[in-house]
Amino acid sequence: MILEALDYAASVPLTPAAFRPHIASSVSLSARARRCKTAWAEHEAHSQAQVLETMKTMRERRTAVVLGSGLLRDVPIRALSTAFDTVVLVDLVHLSSVRLWLAAKGLRNTRLIHRDLSGFDEAIAGQTAEPLAFLRQVPYLDLVVSANILSQIGVGCRRRLEREGQADRAADIVPALIAAHLEGLGALPCRTCLITDISYHVTDRQGKVLEEDDLLAGVAVPAHRTSWDWPVIPFGEGTGDYQAVHRVIAG
Repeated sequence: MILEALDYAASVPLTPAAFRPHIASSVSLSARARRCKTAWAEHEAHSQAQVLETMKTMRERRTAVVLGSGLLRDVPIRALSTAFDTVVLVDLVHLSSVRLWLAAKGLRNTRLIHRDLSGFDEAIAGQTAEPLAFLRQVPYLDLVVSANILSQIGVGCRRRLEREGQADRAADIVPALIAAHLEGLGALPCRTCLITDISYHVTDRQGKVLEEDDLLAGVAVPAHRTSWDWPVIPFGEGTGDYQAVHRVIAG
């Protein structure tokens, strides 16, 4: 708890006011990642391997952008920093612990950007969301990685609509925002690597399915080259009586 409190306190002055409400959830995710280090190791290794696989065939390596860079556990940030002139990390929050790690490793060609990648504000206003349009302004862009953020767009959107008393709009807005992210990636004139969980199921210790859902809200699963399971909540985490396993694709 002390580490989490320190990380939170140190992150506040480094984070623009509009994004400070997200610090707590980022700190909580960091704590869970430490507790679930063993259970998440295979997922993180698979995710990093897919980015490295994408990089193999690239001739030009000037600027790379990581969407949903988060805790930097699922992207090979040192390899990206070595291979590219500039690596731009985009997320709602960049914890102080992440910043310190980057500095300690000497990854001076990384740039941190605070940005809401969901397109929620445009969608709620009745406008056509183009959440990735800003990438058109990035010079010498050769690679964009969408790192385990797509499903979180839907989750975050539903929560915001519930808080604002507009939960009935989720059926229209959530699929539209997920589709906008995929369309935005597909329209980029550079190499892309999409890593995302697409569904999940919750089971008890006897294997009974307690809950399951489509994390893409009915949007067609994108073409991908591989897939795997990620025990986001392994037995022993939380109440310990159930596990939540997400299906992940990459391509």
